[in-house]
Amino acid sequence: MKRRDFVKLLGAGGTALTLPASLAGASGIGTGKPTPMHTTLQSTGGGVGMDRQVQIYMAGRLAGQKPDYPVSVDDLEKKAAEMMKPEAYGYVAGGAGAERTMQYNRNAFTRYRILPRMLRDVASRDLSVNLFGQKLPYPVLLAPIGVQSIIHPEAEEATAKAAASLGVPMVCSTVSSKPMELIGGIKKDVPNWFQLYWPKNTELAVSLVERAEKAGFGAIVVTLDTYLLAWRERDIQQAYLPFLYGDGLANYFTDPVFQSILGSDPAENPMDAIQLFAGIGTNASVTWDDLKILRESTNLPIVLKGILHPEDARLAMQYNMDGIIVSNHGGRQVDGSVASLDMLPEVVKVVDGAIPVLFDSGIRRGADAFIALALGADAVLIGRPYAYGLATNGEQGVRDVLHNFIADFDLTMGLAGVKKSTEIRRDYLSG
Repeated sequence: MKRRDFVKLLGAGGTALTLPASLAGASGIGTGKPTPMHTTLQSTGGGVGMDRQVQIYMAGRLAGQKPDYPVSVDDLEKKAAEMMKPEAYGYVAGGAGAERTMQYNRNAFTRYRILPRMLRDVASRDLSVNLFGQKLPYPVLLAPIGVQSIIHPEAEEATAKAAASLGVPMVCSTVSSKPMELIGGIKKDVPNWFQLYWPKNTELAVSLVERAEKAGFGAIVVTLDTYLLAWRERDIQQAYLPFLYGDGLANYFTDPVFQSILGSDPAENPMDAIQLFAGIGTNASVTWDDLKILRESTNLPIVLKGILHPEDARLAMQYNMDGIIVSNHGGRQVDGSVASLDMLPEVVKVVDGAIPVLFDSGIRRGADAFIALALGADAVLIGRPYAYGLATNGEQGVRDVLHNFIADFDLTMGLAGVKKSTEIRRDYLSG
């Protein structure tokens, strides 16, 4: 079968392939590296999802190539577990206590069924959304995952490059393995966001935020639910906390306020620096009034991550916060907590469109993103899946996971009869 005939069979009409600028030349198949196949394929005319499928199918047909690692997120996790140190895998994959909340997050999606509509002319689809004056090509961000050096040597730098190649913002964790100044500069059309763990020292908190703004980040994400370290049985069994080995502390060790408190160069006294972090890295005494300090310290939008209760959503608006992320930290903090998806509609109802509501915790596939948007989220954050991609193949692994996720979402949206991601509504769900 000739290449042109194969593409016509898929309904392409022989049009030259033109991937969106953010996806062009972005993904590799079979070799773990970008393949020149994108420059010679014919377009399906069916959008990002169909183009991605044909790219993979044509690699199989013309070169006998298959993806180097699993497409299924569940199988990808197993592959990542084989490649990572046991303690590192446990830290990334594990949750609090018996890990019931992790299961609740996934089970919550099974309570809804997508209800497709027919004959809606979805030949041309728009996946873009607007957040804080920025147009994102897709309603997707990479969730903050810290200490990525325990996943892959290139750590957050590889993740940021992969995200930038697709035009997707990465939320950089306070406990990143690479300094925020490096990550902030790796972007395309849309800036990355910076996530803050509020330390005991207020001057240090302000310094981190001010550095993030100078580094070019587009928003500050304040994680509210990690003021104490949860009881995580996998980590305790391994007696392993990566920060005590100096991993994930790049932003602290390079901070002038932290260095001033330490009284020396962290490189010269690493154990003293680690002990200082252990003493001030989290703050269980923070209250809503403390948010005023951040409000006065930056002109960037401030997004609160970890909101589950509707009353907390009201307080977020009362304190002039710019956005909310409905999240239970992927089940890593409170064992037996309510599923994030179960609380999303209630938070959305309270907010009533006043500020953006994003969703995190349990997103694995395109259908999950569709369900979350149908329940009122403006965008979703994907976490562990891209970490598993990073573990298996570095930057390219992250890129492939994200590319596949976007393709899956695009096809789900089109097959549900939706032309624009901003038009996904509750009546596209049954349940």
